[in-house]
Amino acid sequence: MKLYNIFATSLLCGAAFFMASCNDMLETSPYGQFTDEQMDENAIDGLMAAAYAGLEAHFIGNNEAFSGPSTNWIFDVRSDDALKGGSGTSMENNIHLLEISSISATNPSCLFKWENNYYAIARVHIAMKSVQNATSLGDLLKTQYLAELKFLRAFYYFDLYRIFERFPYFTENENASEIRFDRYTRPEMYAFILDDLKEAYANLPERQTAPGRVNKFGAAAMLARVNAYESNWSDVATYAKAVIDCGQYSFYDNYGDMSKIEFNNTHESILAMQCSNVNNNSHINWSNLLNITYSEGNLYGSGDDFFHASQNLVDAFRTNPDTGLPFLGDDAPAESVTSDYSGSLDPRLDYTVGRIGFPWRDNGTGKYIYGSAWIRDANTYSGYSGKKWCIDPDDPMCLKQYPYSSPLNFIFIRYADVVLLRAEALIEIGQELNEARELINQVRRKAIRSIEQAGTYLPVDLDINKADYYVEEYSSAGWNQDYARRAVRMERRLELAMEGQRWFDLCRWGNVSATMNAYFKYEANFEGYYSDASMSDDEIFLPISQTEVDRSNGLYQ
Repeated sequence: MKLYNIFATSLLCGAAFFMASCNDMLETSPYGQFTDEQMDENAIDGLMAAAYAGLEAHFIGNNEAFSGPSTNWIFDVRSDDALKGGSGTSMENNIHLLEISSISATNPSCLFKWENNYYAIARVHIAMKSVQNATSLGDLLKTQYLAELKFLRAFYYFDLYRIFERFPYFTENENASEIRFDRYTRPEMYAFILDDLKEAYANLPERQTAPGRVNKFGAAAMLARVNAYESNWSDVATYAKAVIDCGQYSFYDNYGDMSKIEFNNTHESILAMQCSNVNNNSHINWSNLLNITYSEGNLYGSGDDFFHASQNLVDAFRTNPDTGLPFLGDDAPAESVTSDYSGSLDPRLDYTVGRIGFPWRDNGTGKYIYGSAWIRDANTYSGYSGKKWCIDPDDPMCLKQYPYSSPLNFIFIRYADVVLLRAEALIEIGQELNEARELINQVRRKAIRSIEQAGTYLPVDLDINKADYYVEEYSSAGWNQDYARRAVRMERRLELAMEGQRWFDLCRWGNVSATMNAYFKYEANFEGYYSDASMSDDEIFLPISQTEVDRSNGLYQ
């Protein structure tokens, strides 16, 4: 099965084989179906592709994918890493309200995140029942397909677990429209998610022949992530080590490699949304589609310029000029990073966001320089348009008319993430601190290589004549548990910036409201609309959408 060849037919398969009711999006009863004998491998492949395509979160309309994204960029906006962007706070105001922690059950993003995950789960369950009942599939193939589907189910349910405090959990053999939201406790639902992932890990092959399909070590990576959320550090260390030791993944040679199409499904890519802008753009990154800088000269078409980095995040990339290390405490300089900042910096900043006067995926001629004309609303937002999902504008695969897409995959699980999870686990256990330091330094070496390659690497995002890029490794001096914990948490912020992870890291570390309230005060110096923002502990989870409550016949509250 080749996902990239059958993506174009996946939605047709879902519609032709099993049609979900529009009146109740959890309803999975078919209008018509093939017999078990007719469910051959090709038919099952179509349903498998439809289940994987759920990772795109594009089921009904473009705005539902954008405001309830699988990439979780709106949760970076909920964190201290990012701003909504676009044209003023009133544009996509529902996301602005999340940004300032004004939480309401009528916010469309609550509905869209809920719906998109349950639509995806419905596809998984349709495929599960078909695989279980198909008479033309051998036992080995059935086992593998079911392992993939259980991975996907766990992935979608875990997304719900991190976002909503309570939600209905059901399997493929249950009537979803009869399940209460409080049927299971959170520990029980967490156990179900782990069980699915453990079964996937036990039964998936170590390698897949087609890009995009999850393998054994993808399940291990997800097990590391899920266990980290509940601080099961021994299991995190074990599963992360399995990924590291398998030999299938490696660090990008340059930090900019993650934004190149030629590196899709290579190096650090463990699980990724498979994107293509052929076949009428059926499978593109709809979630981040509007998060494209305006760009002087319409390099990416008419970008809407949502999703800017916060000044707080930008300032986190400052490094100590004596050590090349980030500032982990109150020793950071008072001066913020601006276009004329003269202090030393981590180069990952300029691969992550645009900065006034600095190259933006330039072809080496100095032609593409990020400036005020690239910013849609410089009066409201500080002007750090996100870069990671933007390819070289000279790439022929960069579509410059609607929907301005590219075939760049979005990576949900990256190797560097898993390496840092193992480092974090070792630190929390309080053992093998030297190994943890070495793992963190492996991640930092990529930043060091990026500086060394600045004169030859294309496209150009670093300007060594304007910025003092300086990164070094951590040494053994003062490397105790407390210092190591602060180091690995900062490394996660720098390495994974604007990849949809920061909010969930803050939540699992247990300091989200304190961090956010300090952030609101800091960022109000740059974006005045933060001046009255605050967050309490009961605003961390999103509420079940009022729309869902109203149509649940009393099952949800």
